[in-house]
Amino acid sequence: MSSTYLPQSRSLLDPHLLLYSGDDSLVMAQTPDTTTSAAASDRDNSAQRRRSQRVQIAIPVLVRGKSGGQSFEEAAQTILVSAHGCMVRLAATVVRAQPISIVNAKTAEEMPCEVAFAGKKDAEGKTDVGISFAELAPLFWKISFPPEDWNLSERKLPDAPRQPAKPVP
Repeated sequence: MSSTYLPQSRSLLDPHLLLYSGDDSLVMAQTPDTTTSAAASDRDNSAQRRRSQRVQIAIPVLVRGKSGGQSFEEAAQTILVSAHGCMVRLAATVVRAQPISIVNAKTAEEMPCEVAFAGKKDAEGKTDVGISFAELAPLFWKISFPPEDWNLSERKLPDAPRQPAKPVP
């Protein structure tokens, strides 16, 4: 199953584009932010250092591991995915470098992973968790990632919609 990237009108979703998934659904994919603030500059530099591109997409997953000596299995959805892992929100308590596994709910494929990042619990009791695959797995998500040289600023944007000409009385 492959995916196709469809540019979206600047007025609606810039700086995003739409990703067509093989199951006829449209999902949002985020591209680098072009804001000139210092924080945005740091974010851009960080994005340039990434091993693979991230795509913002919700894919159902099952996360398995141990928390406090007890095994857990939690259904979640990805926030971001890449060829090297993903980010999910979990209620289970996990720590950096903790071994876990993730199951793609659509394919039942399971990958050994480890926790790369664990944020702070929010008001709902959930934490943003960065998950790193034990080995590179670009096909795990069953989507096509944008090419390495993908640059949103170079894409040709569609012309603004034109109003039909009004007849002269």
